Amino acid sequence: MEIHCLSTVSHPSSSFPARILNIQGVSSSSPYPLVLPSPLPNSFLQRNFQPICYQKKLTVQPLKAYKGYILADAEKKGWDVGRFLKTLYFFNGPSSPAKFFEFLIEKLSGPSPSEAAKEMETSGIVLVAGATGGVGRRAVDLLRKKGIPVRALVRNEEKARRMLGQDVDLIVGDITKASTLLPEHFKGVKMVINAISVIVGPKEGDTPDRAKYSQIKGDSPEMVEFIGMKNLINAIKERVGLRRGKLIFGFDDNLSRELSWGALDDVVMGGVSEGTFQIDPNGGENGSPTAIFKGVVSTANNGGFSSIRTKNFVVPEDLSAYDGLELRIKGDGRRYKFMVRISRDWDTVAYTIGFDTVKDQWQSVRLPFSSLRPIFRARTVSDAPPFDPSEIISLQLMFSKFEYDGKLNPTFVEGPFQLPITSIRAYLKEPITPRFVHVGSAGVTRPDRPGLDLSKQPPAVRLNKELDYILTYKLKGEDLIRESGIPYTIVRPCALTEEPAGADLIFEQGDNITGKISRDEVARISIAALESPYACDKTFEVKSVIPFSEPFTVDPENPPPEKDYNVYFQKLKDGITGKESLEQTAVSV
Repeated sequence: MEIHCLSTVSHPSSSFPARILNIQGVSSSSPYPLVLPSPLPNSFLQRNFQPICYQKKLTVQPLKAYKGYILADAEKKGWDVGRFLKTLYFFNGPSSPAKFFEFLIEKLSGPSPSEAAKEMETSGIVLVAGATGGVGRRAVDLLRKKGIPVRALVRNEEKARRMLGQDVDLIVGDITKASTLLPEHFKGVKMVINAISVIVGPKEGDTPDRAKYSQIKGDSPEMVEFIGMKNLINAIKERVGLRRGKLIFGFDDNLSRELSWGALDDVVMGGVSEGTFQIDPNGGENGSPTAIFKGVVSTANNGGFSSIRTKNFVVPEDLSAYDGLELRIKGDGRRYKFMVRISRDWDTVAYTIGFDTVKDQWQSVRLPFSSLRPIFRARTVSDAPPFDPSEIISLQLMFSKFEYDGKLNPTFVEGPFQLPITSIRAYLKEPITPRFVHVGSAGVTRPDRPGLDLSKQPPAVRLNKELDYILTYKLKGEDLIRESGIPYTIVRPCALTEEPAGADLIFEQGDNITGKISRDEVARISIAALESPYACDKTFEVKSVIPFSEPFTVDPENPPPEKDYNVYFQKLKDGITGKESLEQTAVSV
């Protein structure tokens, strides 16, 4: 039997104090010396170490084939150096041996006193599409006055600067051309007000004989209202989020998504705990597939944790639209830790949160991004950068004796553990508010509606076919929104006017009313809808109580009070669109 001893020796040729780990019996000409920076922490140097001997019956092979156990004294268990090297190889290892062993030394030196964690905040931008139109530009102005970050999507930059101001945040794109809607245009966007509409006659203003509806100007209704809507939804869908969330890993109905997980245990510090990651095709609820994080945890050799960690994602996961991660698990009554990293470095801050489980019960555990704590080497980092959910690089799940800042896990026991995990998904917190507000048009379900007196309908309803099926394609665009999974509000104003906001309003559903409403009022309604859970996934028509034949004015010295639009939103019902009357009379195009 060959015996190879591990010891530390001074390096006489170095120009700076250092120590090298030598494995006696291995050629000293090895190109991979393991250098430990010096001076080392006092608490580490004062420890009384014994030589560690590696016993192996075979001749020493290159590192990739080197496997066995390092034995310490009789009270300590063998260290599986092969598993240690395998772990490093799976995760591509730390940036250098010196950095990794420095990490080990810091661990052994003990934690520093607890420090308060920074409060994490996230903010989002409201995108206004069609920002130079009558409703769009008013929405931009109102949002800026409220101090809400806003970005304008326009086709003509010069016109937009002249109309909205030189300092407005704007992007140039055309929803009818998907190639112009670049991903970087929408970074940071969390909500959208879409005021884009096909142009009919004069862009704004009505004439006594309603000449506004005489002809289509520019792109066709199909291109703007349907194809353009599809392009816009595809461009912003990942940014604003979906009502049912986003699957990050696991199994959910007919969906599945894989990640590359590997074990990362206390073997990296000399411990003997060992975890694994497995897929059980029938171990989930109702016999569905599930992943399982399982293993045996031990405090031998100053260890006490087992974990699984993903390899770094090739492309960062952008979850800025969401409020946290939800785990579907079968608990074992223990407390686990979940960690998220936003850096590609091996040894870096992990944004961490602990969670408790209920023994033998399937449960959904929500981990809010706002509750993540920046932890580095088991200590809170008070000056860490804020967590950025748009730059997620890796995930880690851990069962550990330790929490952070010297605290211990009250549920920790040595021995076997097992945590089935069906899925990890990003979620929107309740109550969910609209992420996409679309300014459409009243009348979209009325063309060819049976029993309708067209003489009493607006020109767009009467001339739908002559206007290239303008309302038909507006309805098709609405359907794309409703089917997208994005939390939405669809506002269907009656005839738009240049009058000021302030008149009393009538909100209806079913697409039956006619009348007029101020563009300024519609902009205000759209902004209010973004903040109201009562408006979420609702479709409604709106007009003022003022007859079309009567002008509405406001006394600047005595303006009307600000409206609480929630009073109107609260009365809205789900699922009413006006399409109910068309189920048996679908219009073909």
